[in-house]
Amino acid sequence: MTASREALSDLLERKGVRATPRRLEVLEELAREPDDVTAQQLWGRLRERDSGAGLATVYRTLGLLSESGVVDVLSHHGGEQCYRLCGDEHHHHLLCERCHRVVEVQECGLDDWVASAAERHGFVPTDHRVEIVGLCADCRSG
Repeated sequence: MTASREALSDLLERKGVRATPRRLEVLEELAREPDDVTAQQLWGRLRERDSGAGLATVYRTLGLLSESGVVDVLSHHGGEQCYRLCGDEHHHHLLCERCHRVVEVQECGLDDWVASAAERHGFVPTDHRVEIVGLCADCRSG
């Protein structure tokens, strides 16, 4: 998802996050990634671009962006969190455990099941997220 600096700035503003130059720099680099990336990988890419962003800044920025709903956090990289700039609509993720390809899936037939499961346990659902981990078609055939 490649997006202009202006579009990314607008996204931050809509989510209630001030669009500082450093936040935009992190978000622009994240927008270049078609799948997902760890904080360490993102920091390495920023360093290759001669960024002055420190690793702690990248972690703090990604934490803020995930808490604000700007980016999604995925967990399929062996205990390390991965970050992805996704669309605004409700979706789930298909995650390839071999090549780390990420596919957003907009179809969701889980609302009735979520409501029923939550009710049985005394919960009131406010949201749900699904990560389906497996092998993509390319990895299965290769």
